[in-house]
Amino acid sequence: MADQIPLYPVRSAAAAANRKRAAYYSAAGPGPGAERPSRYQLEDESAHLDEMPLMMSEEGFENDESDYHTLPRARIIQRKRGLEWFVCGGWKFLCTSCCDWLINICQRKRELKARTVWLGYPEKCEEKHPRNSIKNQKYNVFTFIPGVLYEQFKFFLNLYFLVVSCSQFVPALKIGYLYTYWAPLGFVLAVTIMREAIDEFRRFQRDKEVNSQLYSKLTVRGKVQVKSSDIQVGDLIIVEKNQRIPSDMVFLRTSEKAGSCFIRTDQLDGETDWKLKVAVSCTQRLPALGDLFSISAYVYAQKPQLDIHSFEGTFTREDCDPPIHESLSIENTLWASTIVASGTVIGVVIYTGKETRSVMNTSNPKNKVGLLDLELNQLTKALFVALVALSVVMVTLQGFVGPWYRNLFRFLLLFSYIIPISLRVNLDMGKAAYGWMIMKDESIPGTVVRTSTIPEGLGRLVYLLTDKTGTLTQNEMVFKRLHLGTVSYGADTMDEIQSHLRNPYSQMQSQASGNATSSTPPRKAQSSAPKVRKSVSSRVHEAVKAIALCHNVTPVYEPRAGVTAEAEYAEADQDFSDGNRTYQAASPDEVALVQWTESVGLTLVSRDLASMQLRTPSGQILTYCILQMFPFTSESKRMGVIIRDESTAEITFYMKGADVAMSSIVQYNDWLEEECGNMAREGLRTLVVAKRALTEEQYQDFESRYSQAKLSIHDRALKVAAVVESLEREMELLCLTGVEDQLQADVRPTLEMLRNAGIKIWMLTGDKLETATCIAKSSHLVSRTQDIHIFRPVTSRGEAHLELNAFRRKHDCALVISGDSLEVCLKYYEHELVELACQCPAVVCCRCSPTQKAHIVKLLQRHAGRRTCAIGDGGNDVSMIQAADCGIGIEGKEGRQASLAADFSITQFKHIGRLLMVHGRSSYKRSAALGQFVMHRGLIISTMQAVFSSVFYFASVPLYQGFLMVGYATLYTMFPVFSLVLDQDVQPEMAMLYPELYKDLTKGRSLSFKTFLIWVLISIYQGGILMYGALLLFESEFVHVVAISFTALILTELLMVALTVRTWHWLMAVAEVLSLGCYVASLAFLNEYFDLAFITTVTFVWKVSAITVVSCLPLYVLKYLKRKLSPPSYSKLTS
Repeated sequence: MADQIPLYPVRSAAAAANRKRAAYYSAAGPGPGAERPSRYQLEDESAHLDEMPLMMSEEGFENDESDYHTLPRARIIQRKRGLEWFVCGGWKFLCTSCCDWLINICQRKRELKARTVWLGYPEKCEEKHPRNSIKNQKYNVFTFIPGVLYEQFKFFLNLYFLVVSCSQFVPALKIGYLYTYWAPLGFVLAVTIMREAIDEFRRFQRDKEVNSQLYSKLTVRGKVQVKSSDIQVGDLIIVEKNQRIPSDMVFLRTSEKAGSCFIRTDQLDGETDWKLKVAVSCTQRLPALGDLFSISAYVYAQKPQLDIHSFEGTFTREDCDPPIHESLSIENTLWASTIVASGTVIGVVIYTGKETRSVMNTSNPKNKVGLLDLELNQLTKALFVALVALSVVMVTLQGFVGPWYRNLFRFLLLFSYIIPISLRVNLDMGKAAYGWMIMKDESIPGTVVRTSTIPEGLGRLVYLLTDKTGTLTQNEMVFKRLHLGTVSYGADTMDEIQSHLRNPYSQMQSQASGNATSSTPPRKAQSSAPKVRKSVSSRVHEAVKAIALCHNVTPVYEPRAGVTAEAEYAEADQDFSDGNRTYQAASPDEVALVQWTESVGLTLVSRDLASMQLRTPSGQILTYCILQMFPFTSESKRMGVIIRDESTAEITFYMKGADVAMSSIVQYNDWLEEECGNMAREGLRTLVVAKRALTEEQYQDFESRYSQAKLSIHDRALKVAAVVESLEREMELLCLTGVEDQLQADVRPTLEMLRNAGIKIWMLTGDKLETATCIAKSSHLVSRTQDIHIFRPVTSRGEAHLELNAFRRKHDCALVISGDSLEVCLKYYEHELVELACQCPAVVCCRCSPTQKAHIVKLLQRHAGRRTCAIGDGGNDVSMIQAADCGIGIEGKEGRQASLAADFSITQFKHIGRLLMVHGRSSYKRSAALGQFVMHRGLIISTMQAVFSSVFYFASVPLYQGFLMVGYATLYTMFPVFSLVLDQDVQPEMAMLYPELYKDLTKGRSLSFKTFLIWVLISIYQGGILMYGALLLFESEFVHVVAISFTALILTELLMVALTVRTWHWLMAVAEVLSLGCYVASLAFLNEYFDLAFITTVTFVWKVSAITVVSCLPLYVLKYLKRKLSPPSYSKLTS
């Protein structure tokens, strides 16, 4: 019967939307709409679409014809064939494909299927379902050491050191002491393994804590305690108030009389408001808990899905005649990771472990590697090529005499200092220092660095993807405006509304007392009378009453202190005073509206599934029976309720929703559109409120059609919408409301600063389109002068094609797109959409699921190739935070899940400005300088070794041995070189005042092949001067060459640090003096290398001084000239 309901009511939403869209596109010009009878034929005509290129080039707009067939193609990618393809990356593609194939074979994913679950009988399940355990660990006992070692040695730098160190076990290749190679490598590995082990152990403890939580399971023999990880599909689980729901369940019973309960979903979808869930009425009606086992019933559930906002299933009880069938929707479900906020609930488990909605929506965290580390890895490869080339040249000049391949390997080891192992040690210690500085910064208190490997990444960001609710806004709503068409009330005129309300309710009270003597109920007075223009007072009364009745808010009263749990729900023990009442609803807007009606005198005092009670300004209690509820959905953009007034028996259909949805439903008026625009410009969220009076016959007819539609299996949503729409005609427009979502502190100046720094900001939110657009305007994410292009909803390839072309015509406008449309566009036109979106000054994606947020981050990384940063505060932002190059979590109202999963945790959005402009910028510049200086330190000694070997007939003999080499890289130069982490080019205040300085960094000029080449030339020049100088000036003994050149080398390095420093810190000076002191002091113990008698002579001092001056003075002169003739941008601010 239900399936025969026609799908063409008086006004079908889909048809209306399609007609509008078709009109919109045909108005755009004689496009395909003119040629083809229907633009929806495009859906199947993929061949035509391939002939119709997207208008991705400017020339297309200058053509007079707008026919798609004549437009130029976006780009024609010519595929490389054969050997050229293989060399240009084909080998990588082949390797990846093979690996993926092997992994797929090893980890065959089970196909997800719909299931029938018998209540309380897990053994009746036909299939094996996953265990209900949570696992966030990266490794297990067996894979830990191999996994960590792989993560370390996949970097060329570390792999190279491992090979060099291992070669020292071969006697023919042994050059120095083993400890000179193994000590630094062992230190780096030990630190890394310790750090990973601690992180892994913490993850293990967190998982264990969650998996071992105890729950009550209902069995035939009564209640038994069961661990969260031992719960199976089909189990009946009892969850107490404030307890986490362990797995996805269908809600069967509750201790609440109303048969409903509230749950908190902040860790699932990021929304702080409570959600109302309804128990299956068949099981809720059972007299006792144990009766669940006396009935024969099962739940049919759809296959596990990602979508947390929808569910389709049926509940069937077989042991009665006829069998009872109940349809199940999202309001009958309790998803895992949500928390019960009221009462005790009993549910039957339908999905466990990996199949729960919360686990399916989280992505595996990846190991994040900074861009700087990748760039340095490339430079070390270039150095390795230079090292091999130098060794080959040496062997060639030797004339390939004797065992030349052994000599080649010895030269490789001699020059191995070209690639210094201290590079990793210095950079890792630098990262730790930056993390410490960030956490100690008093301007951003409470900031925590959780991932110590990527602080420099904060200095290279191009895209910032932010959540809205709780990140940009406080998620606190305030009622600001009520507009009745002819009159508008603001915050300062609310007292007028109070006086308007007192009159009708005082009249009603006197009327009620007069009618108490007569037995007939009062009839509707206006029904026979002609329509009269209503007074302002009655219009205000109607509007406030509609706002007080049309919502899904429930007043909640906390139990009195000292009341036991059993008596918690006894009404006698509850405090019904105004001060003890809090409101709960699925949206904070709803709460703001009901709180406002309370402030003007009409108070919601109680509510259950069937009725609600209002208290008038005079204290009278009015009772209303709830006949039907139509909840808000993203498609309908409106919610409605059918109410029967107990005192007058009048039935009224109230509805409120977004202006786009309501403008076609309400009676004609001339003010709604204009006023909505005005309120939106003020940053207010608008809702249109309307009503329609129904007769008893109209309602009965509607109810029978509605219940039929709800039971249909096919196209249920469409049929239900069609029936409801038959009521939504010619409704009386009552009022327009404006609610403000207050922004976080200093959001506007922070976004302005980030924009000036060249960072593009994208807002990804699960919220409604109107709300998202509203906040984008009020937070100045979209500036007042900018146009906003709202991407129309698209469902097919053809629609996506046309809509993308419409968007292509716009210039410099912000894009607003919904998650559904985004999904369709990405399916067919991924590259084109991302390319267009990247040109926008700002992008807003609304109605995004957690997985979509992460997908958008990955798209930007793949197509734009730029660094991304994601910032959020709820459990729904975790996937996005983990996918981004830098993830920042805010410790907000939505718990700490986002901040725990993030790389950096802050307490307020405004702190991101200082985190990026000051710490990100300086970390990157310092690491770039430090990395290149450490390389210079290795290059200079390798140059000296090359000069030395070539002078002494290309002998593969080390110039400096044993402790001199270890001391050079550690004791003598380590502190001054490492003190570069304290260097800064501008003061933090300047970096905040001129965010444009940040823009320079994205080009990566501080560390590039150009700057690296300059350092290489400096190293060759200095190494040559030091060695040739020492050889020219050495007297009689070779030992003097070592003494003169080594001392000059140490002094040159200390002077070069001084040359590199831009702003002196007292610790830098201490490091310089300390290192020089250590060297002078150690000369006394180095008599096996140096002749002490010669070192103390004047000759030694002047020779060393002369060589040092020649190696450093020209560089000082060049630096001075460069600063004078071509000063860097920051020097203009510091002068």
